[in-house]
Amino acid sequence: MKVGLIGDHSFIVTKDMLASAAGSGTVAVFATPVMIAQMEGTAMRSVMPHLAEGQATVGTYLDVHHTAATPEGMKVSIHTELTGISDNGRFLTFKVEARDECGVIGSGTHERAVITIDRFMEKVNAKKTQ
Repeated sequence: MKVGLIGDHSFIVTKDMLASAAGSGTVAVFATPVMIAQMEGTAMRSVMPHLAEGQATVGTYLDVHHTAATPEGMKVSIHTELTGISDNGRFLTFKVEARDECGVIGSGTHERAVITIDRFMEKVNAKKTQ
């Protein structure tokens, strides 16, 4: 895995992606939490082929601005770029951007942690016994 790794994903905004349907608002426009989920998913998929078997990534940080509204039926494109890898290789930093057919609608920074799935889930499930 190297800095500069790119992720791209495009889709059409559907009714279930609207703020009024997602529960994040009352207006029929592309929902911020859906935009963020698409950014996270695009970043995640961009690095998956570079992980060892039994590894995954989890989101740990987001600093994103949603700057323009997008109506149902319009195409949105997500672009991510891996801009940093921690010295121990466990933390990944991405530049993220969303565009609709008229221009940029959101941008920011996203960080993910590389985890070993079994060990991670053991720690998570241990919370049930506390």
